[in-house]
Amino acid sequence: MKAIEIRNKYLNFFKEHGHTVIPSASLIPENDPSVLFTTAGMQPLVPYLLGEKHPDGKRLTDYQKCVRTNDIDEVGDNRHLTFFEMLGNWSLGDYFKEESIQMSFEFLTKELGIPVEKLSVTCFAGDEDCPRDVLSAECWKKAGILDGHIYFYGKDDNWWIAGEEGPCGPDTEMFYDTGKPACGPDCQPSCDCGKYVEIWNNVFMEYFKDKNGYSKLKQKNVDTGLGLERMTMLLQGKKTPFDTELFAPIMNKLEELQKEDIIESRRIISEHLRSSMMIISDGGRPSNIDRGYVLRRLIRRMIRHMNKLQIDLNELSNLIELNVETLKEMYPDLEKNKETIKSVINEEKDKFVKTLAHGEREFQKEMKKVQEQGKTEIDGQVVFKLYDTYGFPPEVTKDLAQENNMTIDMKKFDELFKAHQEKSRMGSTQKFKGGLADQNEKTIAYHTATHLLHQALKTVLGDHVKQSGSNITEERLRFDFTHPQKMTKEEIQEVEDLVNEQIKRDLPVTCEEMSYEDAKKSGAIGLFTDKYGDKVKVYTIGDFSKEICGGPHVTHTGDMGTFKIKKEESSSSGVRRIKAVLIK
Repeated sequence: MKAIEIRNKYLNFFKEHGHTVIPSASLIPENDPSVLFTTAGMQPLVPYLLGEKHPDGKRLTDYQKCVRTNDIDEVGDNRHLTFFEMLGNWSLGDYFKEESIQMSFEFLTKELGIPVEKLSVTCFAGDEDCPRDVLSAECWKKAGILDGHIYFYGKDDNWWIAGEEGPCGPDTEMFYDTGKPACGPDCQPSCDCGKYVEIWNNVFMEYFKDKNGYSKLKQKNVDTGLGLERMTMLLQGKKTPFDTELFAPIMNKLEELQKEDIIESRRIISEHLRSSMMIISDGGRPSNIDRGYVLRRLIRRMIRHMNKLQIDLNELSNLIELNVETLKEMYPDLEKNKETIKSVINEEKDKFVKTLAHGEREFQKEMKKVQEQGKTEIDGQVVFKLYDTYGFPPEVTKDLAQENNMTIDMKKFDELFKAHQEKSRMGSTQKFKGGLADQNEKTIAYHTATHLLHQALKTVLGDHVKQSGSNITEERLRFDFTHPQKMTKEEIQEVEDLVNEQIKRDLPVTCEEMSYEDAKKSGAIGLFTDKYGDKVKVYTIGDFSKEICGGPHVTHTGDMGTFKIKKEESSSSGVRRIKAVLIK
């Protein structure tokens, strides 16, 4: 069964069970400072999990494009992916455990045809915060899971929360038995031996965690996630996702082009190319910070491994063409944005080629110092400096050292690199720390301020201005928008004054639900792409602003405070960035 068939079966199944199919959100999160990319299907739905009314009702289903960045260095093995697709279904205060479990069992056994003996499930064992989830276990038995195939685990395995605070609850996970022999008498789904593979996770979200502990949510929700690439691999009896039709055409082409045979490099190139294309298609661009840095890293790692395989870098455009052809049925935007994708990747490739040339010159200087000391080993600190400061890959340093009858201290480099990785992971965790539900009086005011700022920029600079990203915390807002040049001091002041004028007017903020087409006709600001469902929320701020948005917002502008632009700068080519605060 092909990936597109699995996706369609999933969406149709839940549609038949009363769910509305909603479009995938962008990989670039809107107004969510806690993550660099959309990492899960529930992320764009947080306001609705907390009680906001969704325009498409209480039962939703979709496929969601996701990027997770913690394991980039692991890509190249037989399972890790940076970009992946998550299939999901949600109950927003509607059905709960029994119906959710029954539908999951029915989909796996009847729609996908998985034999029941191949399925095992896990449930929450209980602790001082939440009781043992006996009900889920009973629901699984009633649905048809075999005796001895139900396991109970603690919070590390069967509790879901995004970050340290936010909506959360016990979950139940479904596992597929690959048929591999058991690793021992105690082999079970918690093992990493490869016999059991997790395929689906149903989160029963009824709690909210903050610094004071756990409290009950206004409504009980169900949030599920099924990884498409993994399910495709298992149903096709393949050993890795790279053997499926999602990657096989690129993997085969790389094998044809390569002069060195390294399967890990082929996997890295095919995975990072797909991930980079998806991020660029959704508006991401390479830079030295945040998500731009992740994209730069993906592209440069891909290029390094093309060099390892001795593949001509001019083949990149052909590889992009092949990937568009392979994936266009699933992701039509790739074909629409093909030329942009080529341009961005090739421009980054050219920059990296110069970086490699610069790094080689630095290597020659460092090598000369070592030779003058009568040594033949280059210190790991130098290798790391070349990597960290100049982006010069350690394997290239090693090759150059060997060509000059020298060695490098890889042990020292590995120590420094591991410390660097740990620091990066901690940074990523810190980025995630606020959770996905940091919606309080301050962030809601800043969210409303972005609408006022967006309209003010259009008024002052022109209708070409479009939002290309935003980031909100309790302390400030950051707003990215399309504009070809630096704003003048006069323009900045005019925008600031215009926003403050609307705040002082104490304008009412109202919300209407309408069709996508009616929103467009009404003059509401929106990207007007396939990211919207059939129904949308339109927030109107007096006679000044009208914009499609999920909310939430203040009820009137008078108490927001004084708006002050702190900085206006370049974000990327053709995109400017404003950082602003509300002062009370």
